[in-house]
Amino acid sequence: MSGVLYLVATPIGNLEDMTYRAVRILQEADEIAAEDTRNSRKLLTHFDIHTPMTSYHEFNKYDKAEVLVGHLLEGKNIALITDAGTPGISDPGEVLVQRCYEAGIPVVPVPGACAAVNALIASGQQTERFAFEAFLPAEKKERRARLEELRQERRTIVLYEAPHRLVRTLEELTEVLGARPVTVCKELTKKHEAFRKTDLPAALDYYRENEPRGEYVLVIAGKPAEEIEAERMEKYEGLSLVEHLKKYLEQGMPEKEAMKAVAAERGISKREVYSAWVKDKD
Repeated sequence: MSGVLYLVATPIGNLEDMTYRAVRILQEADEIAAEDTRNSRKLLTHFDIHTPMTSYHEFNKYDKAEVLVGHLLEGKNIALITDAGTPGISDPGEVLVQRCYEAGIPVVPVPGACAAVNALIASGQQTERFAFEAFLPAEKKERRARLEELRQERRTIVLYEAPHRLVRTLEELTEVLGARPVTVCKELTKKHEAFRKTDLPAALDYYRENEPRGEYVLVIAGKPAEEIEAERMEKYEGLSLVEHLKKYLEQGMPEKEAMKAVAAERGISKREVYSAWVKDKD
């Protein structure tokens, strides 16, 4: 029988957030795969864990995944840890998890700290629905495309950012999203933890004057329903229901589908569209 891959969450700052279960799993595993072995050594030493450790990071994630899967198939249990927080979230862990599923190897999460979730619940923004974006792409064209996607995002948005890029990111977000509410979460669970609930332009002004230090999570309000409604009304302003319907019919859309599309876009019932259409024919 194969071994088990354990995804072990570790503290994102405060070592008191380490769970009893996480310590036990790390002690009992045959091997620990760590994103940064030097950084993880401090954690293991603190909790008196002496399990052999190997590196698994962004630059060896494909080749090393094959090696680790081989060990698992031999019956060894492996614990995967990231630099801080939950493995598989914005790190190479997802590759190893996918390979384990392909090989029929059990994957077991050992829950704990996660910067995105902690920032979200303490942000004061809506938490019912959210979109986790991790870090924005570095490549200019891809980054711009992602920002344009976020312009239409109705859910609360959660982003990670490093201090040296924070001002640039706030500039771009302000340009694309305008004065959206945002909570800037700094150094979660650490000594200088702070939450600044404001809007994007005000956050930009603040960090232009105050040098960003530490790691940041941005929790940004989604696109307001009233803004979506205003854009929808503006798009079809000056068009009657029949003219709107004819635009789709001229494109070759079947009549029933066209009526359904018009009703959905205008936020009305199909019966209203049908009535207007019949009246126009008469």
